[in-house]
Amino acid sequence: MVRIAPSLLAADFLNLASEVDSVEKAGADILHIDVMDGLFVPNIAMGSNVVSALREHTSSELDVHLMIENPERYVADFCKAGADMLSVHVEATTHLHRTIQLIKSHQVKAGVVLNPATPASMLNYVIDDVDFVLVMTVNPGFGGQSFILKMLDKIKAVRRLIEASGREIDIEVDGGINAKTLPLCREAGATLFVAGSAIFNEQDRELAINRLKGI
Repeated sequence: MVRIAPSLLAADFLNLASEVDSVEKAGADILHIDVMDGLFVPNIAMGSNVVSALREHTSSELDVHLMIENPERYVADFCKAGADMLSVHVEATTHLHRTIQLIKSHQVKAGVVLNPATPASMLNYVIDDVDFVLVMTVNPGFGGQSFILKMLDKIKAVRRLIEASGREIDIEVDGGINAKTLPLCREAGATLFVAGSAIFNEQDRELAINRLKGI
């Protein structure tokens, strides 16, 4: 089953509530929120206050992607703000296992993010603890980038790790996802798809989401 998580980074921030309503009505399964600190990635975007405001507005699952250094400092804030899923980058935290356990202690789904240059093998010692893996199919920090085809091999490698673990773990993909690249990711083993421009740049969001879902 294809699940779509519109990336609010591509939404109109002046009308964020109506943008959320629009994609929910159009068939979005999850809402994806990118948090950037200007250090781990070049840009600065969103914070726990935005997550809190969205939590009051919607009952949709909130998927919060922390593109920040030392994310363990802010895990509690984002969990309390209403995140349902919280993911951190391998390189951003010194003690990855501890950070995963901290997220899970708040009864929030914990995810690990792999940058394009980060090998799937970095998951070897945490695969039994994570709830999902986010494979970046572009370099993090900017919207509207082109999909990196080599990441299909990484998605396959992550899928093999998951199958070997015997657990049901989602593979989420983020970056350059559209009607052409999504089927390639799905065939490689991905199950959750973050899309920004492919949805928010379209006037008919329902048509855009249905196109991604192959309906």
